[in-house]
Amino acid sequence: MSFTQKLAQAWSASDSLLTVGLDPDPARFPADLKGRQDRIFDFCRDIVDASAPYASAFKPQIAYFAAQRAEDQLEALCAHIRQAHPTIPVVLDAKRGDIGSTAEQYAIEAFERYQADAVTVSPYMGADSVEPYFAFPDRGVFVLCRTSNPGGSDLQFLETDGEPLYLRVASLVADKWNRHGQCGLVVGATFPAELAAVRARVGADMPLLVPGVGAQGGDVLATVQAGCNAAGTGMLINSSRAILYASQGDDWRDAAKAMALQTRDAINAARAQKA
Repeated sequence: MSFTQKLAQAWSASDSLLTVGLDPDPARFPADLKGRQDRIFDFCRDIVDASAPYASAFKPQIAYFAAQRAEDQLEALCAHIRQAHPTIPVVLDAKRGDIGSTAEQYAIEAFERYQADAVTVSPYMGADSVEPYFAFPDRGVFVLCRTSNPGGSDLQFLETDGEPLYLRVASLVADKWNRHGQCGLVVGATFPAELAAVRARVGADMPLLVPGVGAQGGDVLATVQAGCNAAGTGMLINSSRAILYASQGDDWRDAAKAMALQTRDAINAARAQKA
């Protein structure tokens, strides 16, 4: 089964466009995890299990694991998701971008070591830096396009032949790189006008990974109106910190579950308005 097929099934089975971002920061962990050797895995596993009924994807951010020398716990987490929630895709948020020979190793890391269903990559170094990921045609490749951070405008809004660079990236991915139908784009919820422009440029079928809802303040209704396709799908709307750290008390698992449900329901209410 290809990534896009698995994602479409997850959207349908969960009736959800919510992606739960896994950005574990031990400084923000609840007290009952302090001192545990595998606390990063334990925290993320319990977040996954609590939010799984309302999620259509999980997105672990590799830097949060690597900074704590916890790549082995990331491997264990990915294995847990595959075993306990096999229908929910895993998008490894790595944002890799390097020359072809190095990109081959990054692709092996994402798709063989962690066995992720998809990965995020940077387009800055051009076609040969993303080509190695396409050697895994059943996996997804999300290319950074219009990112949710304020500094993204420094480069992404530069004009090339009369249009902003982020739209040139969208066209390049849609028209040239998406030979196997495995590509998607990363477009922030904090910029709904640009999100709508990207959707118009690439058409209905390309999935958009949309960070920025929750702690970053992206508006759910504006996001759905701008990025959903006619079927009411087409997006992985990510929330991380708002779910992960909904509580630091003993009720942190229940609080994460409640926040995931609340976010899923807010997205679905916006989908109903768009329909």
